[in-house]
Amino acid sequence: MKFPAPVSLSWVATLINAELVGTTDKPATGINEIHKVEAGDLVFVDHPKYYITCLESAASFIIINTKDVTVPEGKALLVVDSPFEAYQTITNHFRPFQPSNKSISDSAIIGEGTTIMPHVYIGNHVNIGKNCVIYPNVTILDYTIIGNNVVIQAGTVIGGDAFYYNTKKNREAWFKRMNSCGNVIIEDNVEIGCSCTIDRGVSASTIVGKGTIIDNMVQLGHEVVIGKNCLIGSQVGIAGVTTLEDGVTLWGQVGVSKTLTIGENAVVLAQAGVNKTIEGNKTYWGTPVMNAKDKQKENVWVKRIPALWKKVMEADS
Repeated sequence: MKFPAPVSLSWVATLINAELVGTTDKPATGINEIHKVEAGDLVFVDHPKYYITCLESAASFIIINTKDVTVPEGKALLVVDSPFEAYQTITNHFRPFQPSNKSISDSAIIGEGTTIMPHVYIGNHVNIGKNCVIYPNVTILDYTIIGNNVVIQAGTVIGGDAFYYNTKKNREAWFKRMNSCGNVIIEDNVEIGCSCTIDRGVSASTIVGKGTIIDNMVQLGHEVVIGKNCLIGSQVGIAGVTTLEDGVTLWGQVGVSKTLTIGENAVVLAQAGVNKTIEGNKTYWGTPVMNAKDKQKENVWVKRIPALWKKVMEADS
């Protein structure tokens, strides 16, 4: 999430009651979780396992719970007891919860020629382009951006909170939800089927690229990036921070794990499980996923196992 305007580190330190260490004369321009940080961003870390990752990331400012680390040149630490709570404080300040009392928010912008059917909810600061069709019972939550000529079928929810939790076993609630201060961006000429769910980013954007077609009952996790002209079959589930490059096809019930990439023009056949980054311009199948032709050969051999076993047993008798 980018701030409306750069803010001084001293102001941030006052907001979260932090001690400043390092280069403190540069302003902060946003806050992001580790997968999406850029120069000028704040990031938080509260476990020694991830100290180095955050310190060496693109983030300029690290909210951390120790001073016993080497501060990289040009960066600063904001030292607090609970970095997670500091993150929550910052995101609540810049993206506070805004309740609605009407179906279409006064702050929503809806383009010329767009049709909004009955029982659609459109949240705060939503921007919808021209010549779209939004079918009944669609929910479009805060800060979502939708391009031109987009079709969203009945019952779909866009912009729900990320499935992203901070885990600590030394407190009463082991799982504490991180504030989702990101959004969803749907580009031009996208079609989204019935009863899909597309989560907003934790701190960045979930993106569906131009010309992509999504079937019914598809789940896209936080900060998933779908390229242009992709085709996604029914009941596909894609976990957070995964990238589909242009022209990818995922057939029905494909499951995709988190933080990986599916290469350009790859095809993944139905009910496959993608657990790793895979190359483009190939066809895949199986769980864990593998080249489809190799998987078919494997299945042939599996079918021959009973006959082979029978021969072994006859030879031994």
